[in-house]
Amino acid sequence: MALKDLLVHLDNGPANGHRLELAATLARRHGAHLTGLYVFDLIPSIEAVARGFPDQVQYLERYAQLRKDSLDRSSRIEAQFRDCLRRDGIQGEWRFIESLPAETVALHARYADLAIVGQIDPDHIPSKNAGRIPEEALYGSGRPVLIVPYAGRFQSAGDHVLVAWKATREAARAVNDALPLLQSAKKVTIVTVNPDKGEDVEPGIPAADIALHLAHHGVKVEAAATYAEDIGAADALLNLVSDSGVDLLVMGGYGHSRMREIALGGVTRQILQQMTVPVLMAH
Repeated sequence: MALKDLLVHLDNGPANGHRLELAATLARRHGAHLTGLYVFDLIPSIEAVARGFPDQVQYLERYAQLRKDSLDRSSRIEAQFRDCLRRDGIQGEWRFIESLPAETVALHARYADLAIVGQIDPDHIPSKNAGRIPEEALYGSGRPVLIVPYAGRFQSAGDHVLVAWKATREAARAVNDALPLLQSAKKVTIVTVNPDKGEDVEPGIPAADIALHLAHHGVKVEAAATYAEDIGAADALLNLVSDSGVDLLVMGGYGHSRMREIALGGVTRQILQQMTVPVLMAH
């Protein structure tokens, strides 16, 4: 699979520009079409407010001003996106949707090869629903999701890739979905944390079979195992990222979604909270 159709979710957060910059870099590198998605979540509509507060003009005026300010901000983001397309010679389109952010991002991600979203900044959560965007996109889209940290600037992702491997469906899905990035990487390391523990123990040399599979696809890959007796798997991965100069982490996203209640696995939750480089997850 080639990356020919990318989706980037944009908002009013302070990391918005850096996320757009990374998305544009990936679009240029892979010759991909880039869609910018902005979800306007100031709900209900003015008409609904008028019905809910009849004869109370002050509420309607205040809401109308909030709505205008939000629309003005979205117009500025759209202008930045279109300027980016022109500057970098990227084919793309802008989508403005008024709806619930998490479900809308997941829906539009289904029509892309890769969805690019931001890590949730606990100091800048626009709404409870928007705070579920990464999880909803991961579990609700059926597509791989690239989550970009809110702290730091990432002009590229995929020169040095660390793949977190264990013999699970989710990890296999993530490796397959990340294949275009792995093939273009300068260095790929696939690592198993505590390979002799847990329910997903592989026979033979840890990660050897998946490394061979990647080599058949032309990926220059090294296989390794790490043993973390005193820390958890997430901490072990974060330490490897920090110590090895990795600029992209690839891993399966564990957990499930029932009745729109997201239940994350422990490692997935910790990585989403503490990531320091972009993370490609698939479920």
